[in-house]
Amino acid sequence: MQTRQLGSLWPVSVLALGGGGTGQLWGETTREEAVATTRLAADLGITLLDMAPRYGDGEAEDVVGEAFAGRLPDGVRVTTKCLLGDAAPGEIDARLRSSLEDSLRRMRLERVGLFFLHSNIVPDDGPLRAHPLAATRMTPVGNYREHVRPTFEALVAEGKIGAWGITGIGHPDTLIDVLADAVKPAAIQCIANLLDSAGELKFFDGPARPREIIATAVANQVGVLGIRPVQGGALTAAIDRALPPGHGVVADFARAAPFRALCQRLGEDPALLAHRYALSLDGVDTVVLGVKNREELRGCAAATALGTLDADLVAQIDALRRPGAGADS
Repeated sequence: MQTRQLGSLWPVSVLALGGGGTGQLWGETTREEAVATTRLAADLGITLLDMAPRYGDGEAEDVVGEAFAGRLPDGVRVTTKCLLGDAAPGEIDARLRSSLEDSLRRMRLERVGLFFLHSNIVPDDGPLRAHPLAATRMTPVGNYREHVRPTFEALVAEGKIGAWGITGIGHPDTLIDVLADAVKPAAIQCIANLLDSAGELKFFDGPARPREIIATAVANQVGVLGIRPVQGGALTAAIDRALPPGHGVVADFARAAPFRALCQRLGEDPALLAHRYALSLDGVDTVVLGVKNREELRGCAAATALGTLDADLVAQIDALRRPGAGADS
């Protein structure tokens, strides 16, 4: 499988296996199938497994532990994350360390290649601090700079993690600011889909601006992991799980109707074309898959082997992003 340089870190396969699928967030699977899918990913040349405690309440990390019994294949690295939220400053170091240790235990590892802050980084003051999900999903930028980063740097020095990163679906202006700090993350996870949409994960008003965030990351030598390439199923032929009316994925599925129509004219599978589109975005180093079984994984790998999309097809797809045709707003 083709590789790209992940910022200032190391070469990474252009596809990464995400834990959302193997942790059963994106539809039902079995532990046996998830383990087999994880092993197949390594066999296909995927060198990054992107995990988190929230992917099935630890299920995806347990899958990694069962798949490799603490001995990762040569060249394969694993990430994990901590959904810190608006923790009290005096609790941040302990919370980050406890989350990491729990993840290492589940995966039967002594260290991870990357440890991400899973929370949205938001301004210290403003309406997001009063959001109903602020306590669990949002970390004020002051706490990030004064408490999260020092713990991350200490964990690198202690050999518990190879490097650290942030989630790039928080407040856009805040993310752009922290990417330019002297002490910056080694990697960021950014929305990489043709809708420019984080769907139900966007908690602020206004556009998500993922392409601007990606460009800022590249300018600062921060590696970019493209996430939600099919926006949770919105860019597939059909949503494969029950979701309530008004859910972000349901809304985006409706917005993506012009894309599905284009795929039908071209004789293309929407999900596979969406993955190739994500890989065609300037600055994206690897695209994180949300596959839940070997069939989906093989399909993505085969599509990726065809390479990035040509400029004319990208232009056709981008034309669908005009106001009212699906772009996030």
